[in-house]
Amino acid sequence: MSNTDDPASPSPTIAKPALMSIDDAHGLDAAQVRELAAAHMNPGQITTLKLLGFDRVVVERAEGMYYTDRSGRRILDFFGAFGALAFGHNHPRILAARATFAAEHRHELAIAFLSQYAATLSCNLARIAPGDLDMVFLCVSGSEAVEAAMKVAERAAGPKRSTICYAQNSFHGKTRGALSVTDSDFYRADFRLLDNVSRVPFGDADALEQAFRADPGIGVFIAETIQGGAGVVLPPPGYLRDVRRLCDQYGVLWIADEVQCGYGRTGRFFAFEHEDVVPDVVTLAKSLGGGKTALGAFIARTPVYMKAYGSPKSALIHGPATFSGMGEACVTGIEALHVLYDEKLIDNAAEQGSYLLDRLRALQAKYPTLIADVRGQGLMVGLELADLSRVLPRGTRAVAAKFDDRLKGGLAGVVGALLLEEHGILVAFTEYNRNVIRLEPPLIVTRAEIDTLVDALDSILDRGFTRIALDYVRKVKAKRG
Repeated sequence: MSNTDDPASPSPTIAKPALMSIDDAHGLDAAQVRELAAAHMNPGQITTLKLLGFDRVVVERAEGMYYTDRSGRRILDFFGAFGALAFGHNHPRILAARATFAAEHRHELAIAFLSQYAATLSCNLARIAPGDLDMVFLCVSGSEAVEAAMKVAERAAGPKRSTICYAQNSFHGKTRGALSVTDSDFYRADFRLLDNVSRVPFGDADALEQAFRADPGIGVFIAETIQGGAGVVLPPPGYLRDVRRLCDQYGVLWIADEVQCGYGRTGRFFAFEHEDVVPDVVTLAKSLGGGKTALGAFIARTPVYMKAYGSPKSALIHGPATFSGMGEACVTGIEALHVLYDEKLIDNAAEQGSYLLDRLRALQAKYPTLIADVRGQGLMVGLELADLSRVLPRGTRAVAAKFDDRLKGGLAGVVGALLLEEHGILVAFTEYNRNVIRLEPPLIVTRAEIDTLVDALDSILDRGFTRIALDYVRKVKAKRG
């Protein structure tokens, strides 16, 4: 009888696969990273990264406003991970708080017992939030925060008011519920989404009232306070006050999505505070984790939350998930809030944001045919460039299109690629309007760093349409050999 037939024989040892180590990962060069990503992650994304020149950067370390790549080159970060890096990279106080927590083996997963850290973070968020925004739900991402906010609001609104109204050109996330109120045919693709939704133009109070009148089943309205994916689009003055008035008048609950524009970025902790209004639910994420952990939340008015989940029978309908309120994440969030106020970063966002907008508007006056618009609030700024396909000479346009489809859409990707390659500056773009360069630097940014960015933009735009395009095409050809 073989060993495998003998019940007393030991179980066979499971062989360890040929796993890569942390040291292996650290030693990968750009080509090796591309190869692994193409084989196991998202091959199509690599094409876009190649066009922008981002695929050749392997970051060795990051500190403050700067990345440092494998060659020792420093890259000034005006991207800010779409607003997730309010404190820059590896803020020392946040690192110290996390290290202390880990060294003392403190309570981590808040499932079986109440967590003192989750309770403290929730209390701090309630103390920051205006009005009776007192009830906090912790999660790990902005999309999850939106999902939870939609559920608490829909449940509070009641089954007869289950329709959710959302804004045109919105972006709320890519999970199924959040995607249902994200206004993008591209992201929606052919997924089967919620059908209890209704769309209205963003920033149009009259259209919102017409929708409320036409459909008494609308019980929830969700909108970004400032639209990020649409190209950093601000609502007209007074719009948020109208939203609050109309929601009160028609018995609709208002969710303000501040995942990107919140947490001090606009010069107030919440962007809606500029109009002295309070929504029924607000979502947060990104910088809530201090740039070191994934952390999201919604904060709801107490009556809304209690109506949805206030009884023992309903409390766990959308209760905490496994990683909601993890100890290390909450400690990070607690310390990050202290840093935000101790270092007066909200004030800095207002001051430096005003300076950035002033400098960009001066640049727009210098290059009126190249810069279509400058807009934003605080350190959430959109620089909309002209449509390259409309202004380039036909011959140049044909050459450009041969090498890069992005040139047919606008200058943003081209200028962004040149900023990185020639000046070591990283900027972001927007989901729906690819002519817009999105600037969301850490809230620690200085005037000197803003000058570095704007001076670099000036040096590129001074070349004019044709030379910018041809310089970029030459660089693309050189990279491809």
